[in-house]
Amino acid sequence: MAPDASLPSSVPLTSEYREVNGVTLHVITAGPEDGPLVVLLHGFPDFWYGWREQIPALADAGFRVLVPDQRGYNLSDKPSGVRAYRISKLAGDVAALIRSEGRDSAHLVGHDWGGGVAWDCATRYPEMVDRLCILNAPHPRVFATALATNPRQLLRSWYIFYFFLPLLPEWTLGRNRQATLELVLTDSSRPGIFHEGVMRYYHEAWSRDGALRSMIHWYRAMPLAGPLPPKTRIRVPTLICWGQDDGALRPELAAKSLEYCENGTLKRFERASHWVHVEEPTGVNEALCAHLGVES
Repeated sequence: MAPDASLPSSVPLTSEYREVNGVTLHVITAGPEDGPLVVLLHGFPDFWYGWREQIPALADAGFRVLVPDQRGYNLSDKPSGVRAYRISKLAGDVAALIRSEGRDSAHLVGHDWGGGVAWDCATRYPEMVDRLCILNAPHPRVFATALATNPRQLLRSWYIFYFFLPLLPEWTLGRNRQATLELVLTDSSRPGIFHEGVMRYYHEAWSRDGALRSMIHWYRAMPLAGPLPPKTRIRVPTLICWGQDDGALRPELAAKSLEYCENGTLKRFERASHWVHVEEPTGVNEALCAHLGVES
């Protein structure tokens, strides 16, 4: 899917491909080439289009914006095998993407699984992360602890363990023209956010050859990640934006994640769901721009 009139934008966009870390990633770029670099990382079951409200705002504010389809999604490569989706590989993609822009570092903004990758990058490649922005994605140590000790969070996360099964998740998500995946979006968001005009782009992305398998492999690779790094504190300035009405993540995970940030700020959006950046774009964009050093 190339950028077109479906994306409200006051700035030109380009759709291109970059060879990074052994895979080809589809990347949307916007904003001045010499502006401060911001990389936006989507989650499940999203793709670059999930950042449609943030791309114009950040580009208009003077940032150079890179928005990849992460590996396994939409127009990016979908390598076979679960091991190709280990968190170290996903973080390596981001580091290589930053270098492909001729930069040594960037601001990272991540939502959901993209937030998980962003947390990992800030731990694995701290010198490459200028500032960190996390949207509804707990710090990995916080999430691991919650799954092990909090029955209420474990109940909310049941689908993770379902995705560990072979073949059945692909069948479930793919049947009836991805009706289950559509429910994942519509049932976890405010009514009308993922309307028919938007959903047609998601169905197109999900229908790519190998997409469903690759998206699920992100979950299947979780047990292959190995132990968390011993140094898990985040030293770069960090903003956590959290939609309080998140059906998948307990709200207390936000504050617990903040405890791992040496210089962190938590902004809660009381009426927002897991899709805080889509439901509250003005507030989120203002918070992002202020955190990254400019007024929106």
